[in-house]
Amino acid sequence: MMQHKKTCMSSLIVILPSALPTASTPCSTVWTEDGSTAKRQLDAPLNLLPQTADAEIVVVVPAAQLSWHRVDFPKGTLERGFFQEGNAPRLRAVLDGLLEDRLLDEPAHLHFAIQPQTRADAPNWVAACNRAWLHAWLAALEQNGRPVARIVPELAPPPDAAPDAVSLNAMGTAEQPQLVCSGPYGVVVLPLTHNSIALLTQNIDASLVLAEPAVAALAEQHFSGRVSLQTAAQRAMTAVQSAWDLAQFDLLRTRGTRTRKQLTALASDLLQSPRWKPARWAAIAIVLANLIGLQAWAWKEQAALAAKRTALREILTMTFPDTRVVVDAPLQMARSLADLQRQSGAASSGDLETMLGTFQAVAPEIAAPIAIEFVANELRMKLADPSAPTLPAAITRLQAQGYSVTHDGDRLVLKQQDRRP
Repeated sequence: MMQHKKTCMSSLIVILPSALPTASTPCSTVWTEDGSTAKRQLDAPLNLLPQTADAEIVVVVPAAQLSWHRVDFPKGTLERGFFQEGNAPRLRAVLDGLLEDRLLDEPAHLHFAIQPQTRADAPNWVAACNRAWLHAWLAALEQNGRPVARIVPELAPPPDAAPDAVSLNAMGTAEQPQLVCSGPYGVVVLPLTHNSIALLTQNIDASLVLAEPAVAALAEQHFSGRVSLQTAAQRAMTAVQSAWDLAQFDLLRTRGTRTRKQLTALASDLLQSPRWKPARWAAIAIVLANLIGLQAWAWKEQAALAAKRTALREILTMTFPDTRVVVDAPLQMARSLADLQRQSGAASSGDLETMLGTFQAVAPEIAAPIAIEFVANELRMKLADPSAPTLPAAITRLQAQGYSVTHDGDRLVLKQQDRRP
């Protein structure tokens, strides 16, 4: 559920400020073409952000804007396809009830998101942030022609595969340094001070601390030999690679936007990218080869059918030279043969004697008809016992010998079928 697959398409990553959007509020952005290398970094207002016609726009929610809660959902709540089946309002109501006593704000004022790959038999992480603030930024980005495809947290609790993993991140400015701890108890944001570090180190053991350049020296004082540099842009790109997507409940539409943009980008890449040129030519060659093969097969079949028709016409004209125009060779041959049999006095399969004899042969146990009528090679009989148990089997045998049989009440009608190939 809600799993995001890593993609190599270009992305514009927007790190949201904590303030509400205005015309002059600057945003930190990272432009990447492969998801791992920052090609361009920029701090600019919304209307001056880079144009991203073919890129996925991903929003990063700062760690300070999110609170994290471990929730045990009632049995049956997290069913497969819960969001897709239109049940999101019910799940939201369940969350409101479960978290009401844990939140400092009213649930209606918050936006919730459930962890990816939810588990029905264990607690799941739920992220919460100010709903008005998040919606305001998403609306501002969309109004500036940059609809958001995905929303990710800057830092998230460890995945279920490594629930005890701990990471420490020193960030911020030299005037306001922060220490963010991600571990089994969620994500905690504290000031980067001796007291905070002493409190954390009593409960956790982190072998590595990632620090932004502005606070690296201060972090080195507290975590000597354990500090590694990581810029805000690098942290944002790492966040984008996670499976999280906060676009849930009333923000599900952003997923549709993401899917459409990914499909559009993929189609554009396949049709225009030079690296796919050999594949495009190969696909065209395969299609042309199949079309040529199908056309050749059709010509062969048409030629074989024409040869059979010609052979039938020749047999008809050779056997019955009086035939001048050939329209339906098998039917004309059957009729000519019947005429020849009548002229010679021989009985044909469509004569009264032959049809009566055939009926008697296939149904000897059925009583003789009480009335017989023969008109235009059609034999009509009124049966003495129309419900005889052996009648259906007799009808089947008559049909196998080339007769069409109609049974209606006590009437049985036999007629020779036209025999065509």
